[in-house]
Amino acid sequence: MRVTRTLRATAGAALTGALLLAAGGTASADQVRKDLWPLEAFGSQQLWQEATGKGVTVAVLDSGFRETHQDLTGQFLPGPDFGKATEAEGAKHLSAGQDIRDHGTAMAGIIAAHGHGPNGSQGVKGLAPDAKILPVPEYKNSGQATRWAVDHGADVINMSYGGDLAGDTCESIQYALKKGVVVVAAVGNDGWSQKSYPVGCKGAIGVGSVDQYGEASDDNNYNSDMDLLAPGVKIPVAMGKSDSDYRTSADGSSAATAYASAAAALLKQKFPDLTPGQIANRLVKTAGLAQAEKDKHLKLPDAHYGYGFIQPGPALRRHIEAGPAQGPLPMPDDKASQNAAGKGFDPDPPMSGKKALMLYGGIGLGVLVVAGIIIAIVVSVRRRNNPRPQAWG
Repeated sequence: MRVTRTLRATAGAALTGALLLAAGGTASADQVRKDLWPLEAFGSQQLWQEATGKGVTVAVLDSGFRETHQDLTGQFLPGPDFGKATEAEGAKHLSAGQDIRDHGTAMAGIIAAHGHGPNGSQGVKGLAPDAKILPVPEYKNSGQATRWAVDHGADVINMSYGGDLAGDTCESIQYALKKGVVVVAAVGNDGWSQKSYPVGCKGAIGVGSVDQYGEASDDNNYNSDMDLLAPGVKIPVAMGKSDSDYRTSADGSSAATAYASAAAALLKQKFPDLTPGQIANRLVKTAGLAQAEKDKHLKLPDAHYGYGFIQPGPALRRHIEAGPAQGPLPMPDDKASQNAAGKGFDPDPPMSGKKALMLYGGIGLGVLVVAGIIIAIVVSVRRRNNPRPQAWG
C-alpha cells in the first residue's frame, strides 16, 4: 500500500521528506525475501560473482540502528558517541509509535543485510551483503557526522535524508570527496523542485526512487540534483519492534539512496583505485531507462529521471574508461565554500527554513487531497499502459 508522505511542521525542524520512510504491515521472513524485487531485477546471484562489497565500509548517517536485528548481526562497526543531547534532538522529531532505530536499520539492511536461516535464505538481504556498516547518528549536525565517518574509514557515505540542515554540510562533503569517499544523498519525497541539502551540495550523487516498471516516483523532488534512480517503491525492510520484525512496503528516495550506496560499495570493491567521480561515471554510463522514457528522447540528465536507473551488473562488467577524476557530475570548487553554492543553489532563496515550513504546512492540507486523486489516476493509467516489470540488465 502506498502511504502519502508527511511534512513535519515542528518549528526549527529540518525538511525531512527523504527521512520519512513509509511502510506497510509486518510479514514473514520468507515472504520478505520473495518480495525483494530489486535483487531479482539486478540479477543479484550473478552480480555477487563479481563483487559483494567485501572489504568496503559504508557509513550510514541516520537516526539510529538496531544492531541486533537477526539479518544484520555482525555487520556493524563501532560508531561514535555524540552524546545524550544529540539523541534527544533526534527523538523529539519522532511521530507517536516510531522507534528512533527504524529508519537507520532499514537503510543498513538494504545495503548490507545477510539474511538468516539456511544459507541466509530468509529475511532481508542487502545488495552488498559483505560490506560493513559504520553507524553514524545524524540529527542536527550533518557536517560533524560526515567528517567523523571519513576519519573513521568510510569508503561510501549514505545520506538517506534531506532538508534545510544546519552545519557545514557542503564543506564536509567536499572533505569526504578529497579523501576518496563516495557520497550518496536522497533527493527527497516532496514532489517539488525546491533545492535542499545535502543533495544540493556539489559532489553528492543525488538519487530518486523508481519502481519495478522503470517509472520514477511522483514523490521524487525534481531539479538538477537528480542524478540517478534506484529501487524505492514497495521495498521490504528490516525494521519494527523486535530483532525479527519487518515492514512490507517501504517507499521513498531513502531506500533508493541505500541501493545506490550499495552499488557504489560493489564498485569500490572491484575498482578500489577509482575516484568518487569515476565511480559515479560508471553508474551514469550504465544507467537505464524504461522503453516509454526512451521513446520520449529525454535530454539527459532529466530533472525527473537524471541519467536513468542504476544497473550494477553492467557497471561492474562493462569496459568503461576511467575518465577524468571529477567524473560527469558537478564537483566542488576548491576556491570557494560550497555551503551555499551547491548545484546552482541560491544562497539567499526567497523562502527557506521556518518560512518554507509554515507555507507548505499551511497549504499542504488543501493540496494533498487534490494531489492524491490526481496521482492515483496517473499511476493507474501508467500501470495499464506498462503492465510488465522492466528488465534492468
